[in-house]
Amino acid sequence: MEQATISASKPRVLVKHPKLAMVSMLIGAFVGMFSETSLNIALPKLMVSLGITTATVQWLVTGYMLIIGIILPLNSLITKWWTTRQVVIFGLFDFLVGAVIAALAPNFAVLLIGRMIQGVGTGLILPLMFTVAMQVFPPAKLGTAMGVCALVIMFAPAIGPTLTGLILAKLSWHWIFWAFVPFLVIALIFAFSSLENVGDVSHPKVDVLSILASVIGFSSIVTGVSFASSHGWGSPVVLSLLVIGIIIIAFYSYRQVHIKEPILNLKIFKNAAFRAGALMMMLDFGIILSAMYILPMYMQKGLLLPVAMTGIIMLPGGIVNALVSAVSGRLFDSIGAKWLTRAGFIIALIGTIMLLTTNTKTGVGFIIAAHVVLMIGCPLAMSPAQTHALSSLTGRTSGDGSTIMNTLQQIVGAISTALATSLLGIGQALSSGNAQTTFTAGVHVAIYLPAALAIIALIIALTTRSFKKA
Repeated sequence: MEQATISASKPRVLVKHPKLAMVSMLIGAFVGMFSETSLNIALPKLMVSLGITTATVQWLVTGYMLIIGIILPLNSLITKWWTTRQVVIFGLFDFLVGAVIAALAPNFAVLLIGRMIQGVGTGLILPLMFTVAMQVFPPAKLGTAMGVCALVIMFAPAIGPTLTGLILAKLSWHWIFWAFVPFLVIALIFAFSSLENVGDVSHPKVDVLSILASVIGFSSIVTGVSFASSHGWGSPVVLSLLVIGIIIIAFYSYRQVHIKEPILNLKIFKNAAFRAGALMMMLDFGIILSAMYILPMYMQKGLLLPVAMTGIIMLPGGIVNALVSAVSGRLFDSIGAKWLTRAGFIIALIGTIMLLTTNTKTGVGFIIAAHVVLMIGCPLAMSPAQTHALSSLTGRTSGDGSTIMNTLQQIVGAISTALATSLLGIGQALSSGNAQTTFTAGVHVAIYLPAALAIIALIIALTTRSFKKA
């Protein structure tokens, strides 16, 4: 396949049907991101059904993201050994197997295994969706194309709690995973019929040491943060895992910069536009996942609302999320990322402040309003930040950029979820009163996390100079 001349009207790689080529990955990424957050609303019910604690049940979220975080850094290497079609088909089939195992799970251990198998599929498909979009659509339409990809990433976590709540109102939690199966079958049909290879299969040398460092380093950090919610931040186990993880990741980063054929091309962080966009997208994702992890539990344990009602309350925010995600990509094509990211993070910060003012008697209307504000701000910044970052790269580095951004996104997602759990426990321990009151106090402490992430992201958006060069 010949590389197309790069111009405003021509894509980097020519394929017969670019839109059809994207369908299998869009569905796969949607199911993957839906799976990442769909269990949030079911966690209280799972704790009762499986007889486990909050610290244990969070592994269904962080364990899934941990596997994604391990697979993502290897994606660039994998796509140089196997074709786009082979990787996507394997990823979809893997996710299908994991979903069936989780649906049939009789206990927590089997359920966790099924979740982790699903994580492999998501880790393979997620970065490929962005990489392929960068290659098969011309620069003039890139903002719109990336907006559709961002719509999938943002809409799935927003609509997940609503659909899960409706399922749990009538059926058991097992049906959450059975619901994935028809979507995955449709995605496989499109992958077999419409997907072409857009990568360069070059079979490079495999650096085993880098792979081991990546797996051990990332998993140690995520595991350490996750254990902190049950063992405490001063625990020798937690501190040991964090120190080991940081040292190994530092070694891994040094090695990637200095070896001839790195698994992950970290040199692209020298690009100011990519660096700023990647950081903003990473923080944006942390805001979404931490808030969406806390909010359903607050509604069920702080406001004592039934699970079906919780899902319905989150529906308006999901719809707004979808609309803003679709619009923000088109707006990027017209006005760029500068003002969209700034406005987005300001609005997201307002949403977190609204959530900080809630209590055990807060009205449903106010909760919906706070969620809607949050779901305007986060997607308004997400797609422009991502497109700003990836459009600054060319050729093969765009694939590396997509892999790096998605890796950081999942690592931050896992860490932010674990931190939210830890802060929730700290807030509960520091408060007094009945279970409803103490849980709400814990929620307030946990909400400081997405608020802090929004402030940091806003500072980056206000101070970055790469907007002027874009």
